[in-house]
Order: sequence, then structure tokens, then C-alpha cells
Amino acid sequence: MPFEQTGESAVSVPAIRRVRLDIAYDGTDFAGWARQPGLRTVQGVLEESLSTVLRESVQLTVAGRTDAGVHAEGQVASFDTAAVELDLPKLVHRLARFLPRDVRVKGARFVPGEFDARFSAVRRHYVYRLTTAPYGAEPLQARSVVPCRGVDLEAMRVASRNLLGLHDFAAFCRRREGATTVRELQRFDWESSPFEGSAGALLTAHVSADAFCWSMVRSLVGAVLAVGEGRRTPEWTRTLLAERVRSSAVTVAPAHGLSLIAVDYPADAELAARNAQTREMRVVPGDEGCCGS
Repeated sequence: MPFEQTGESAVSVPAIRRVRLDIAYDGTDFAGWARQPGLRTVQGVLEESLSTVLRESVQLTVAGRTDAGVHAEGQVASFDTAAVELDLPKLVHRLARFLPRDVRVKGARFVPGEFDARFSAVRRHYVYRLTTAPYGAEPLQARSVVPCRGVDLEAMRVASRNLLGLHDFAAFCRRREGATTVRELQRFDWESSPFEGSAGALLTAHVSADAFCWSMVRSLVGAVLAVGEGRRTPEWTRTLLAERVRSSAVTVAPAHGLSLIAVDYPADAELAARNAQTREMRVVPGDEGCCGS
């Protein structure tokens, strides 16, 4: 067993190592990611299973705490372990048999101690899926695709582009005390895939940012849908960026259409610097008085 030298005597200590997990789940039957007393959550199920398999208490740090009903195809979490001999491929295989069917650990690997699933992340990528098919969502997609009426896709694309960049997204966020709502929205565009033999289409929004605040992605989609349905003009989304409180005019889109598909991280040598940068409060240039700075 590894040990460290203390004074004149050698003291045996466990070798702590950090493990990254790549995770997917169907969020339908979970009360979100975060552990909550008396509720079934993704974190609760995973920590209980990992603790049982590894025979030690496991606490997960996650890239993005998804809400109830939101899915993930590329969630990332990390934990520290004192297990001396840990075969990660074997761990993934054991968890495949141990976990319920609506959550999977797709991969596991050792990472440097500076890796933090939350603070090391450079950007997070989400998709939101809609269908304009007259009969609604396909049965096999009903838990992850939201039916909608016919929409003006080009108007939605313009409304989405109006929101790109570094802004205060307070109008789209549920405010949390002491938390900034300044984010850099790096991608917000739409793809349309026609269904063979159907008048409808599958519409997929791709939304990427350095980080997202609470309910932000679903609010962005809800605002743009209002434009697509003709209830607002594309310019309306730009005016929302001037607001400093959550807008009552923005409807939050249903949770089950949203999925976290990927999280980007820097090279190992840049992890510590990224952690420090993320912890700094962000403000819009020229608006240094906002967000508690």
C-alpha cells in the first residue's frame, strides 16, 4: 500500500485517485440529477450503486445538474476513490448489471486530481427535439420529443442568432441568490429532418455555452418557439437581453425535449487554470455593476 513519510515514522495512507464517468440517462422517472431526500434522483441512484460496488462512500461532482425530466447522453461526473486495485472496464461492466435500465455508465477513466467535472468544463452542449408531425411524436420518441404546431423555421433561426454572444441572460433564468446570470451563448441553431411519408419534421435545436443557469435552455427554446408560432417577432428575443429579471413573457419549454449531449474540457495541463477562471464572477463588458460584482 502507498505510504507517506511523517517525521521519523512511515504512515500508511490510501492512494486517492480521481475517476471520470461518462453517463447517459432517461430523465423521465427521475426528480432531476441532484440528490433529494425521499426522491429518486440520478445522483442518488449512481452514488448508491457505486458505493455498494466499491465498498466505500462515493460522492459525485457533476458537469451539469439537470432538472426533473431532462435527459443526458453525454453527462460527466467525477469522484475520488481510495480503492487500491480498481479495474475501470470491469467497474463499467458490473454497473451495467447493477444499475436500473434508465441510467448507464458508458465509460470510466482515471483523470488528474485537478479535474473537476463542474469547474473544469469549457462548454456544455444540449439538444432540444421537437416534432411538427400532425400525429405527434413517434411512440418510441414520446419520452424525448415534444410535439408542436407548424412553425416558421427561418424566423426561429433569426431569433436564435439574436441571442448569441456574451450577455446577461437574466430574462431566461430562475435567479439564485449570489449567482451570476451572465453567460456566453456560443451556438443556438436549428436542424430540420423530414419524416419519410409524413407532412411533419423533426426539429432539433443545438444549444452550446460556457455554462447555463437554472432553466436557461428551456427558456431560450420557449422564447424562440413563440417567434416560430407567430406570437412574437424575431427582434423580440434581442430586447429580452436588456431585462435584468426573469421575464414573465418567456414560456419554459417542456423538460422531456431536452438532453445534455456533451461536455468539453481543456487539456490536462490547463485544468487548474480553467478551474480558477470558472470560479470568477462573469460580467458583460461595460456593465461591471451587474451580478453582484
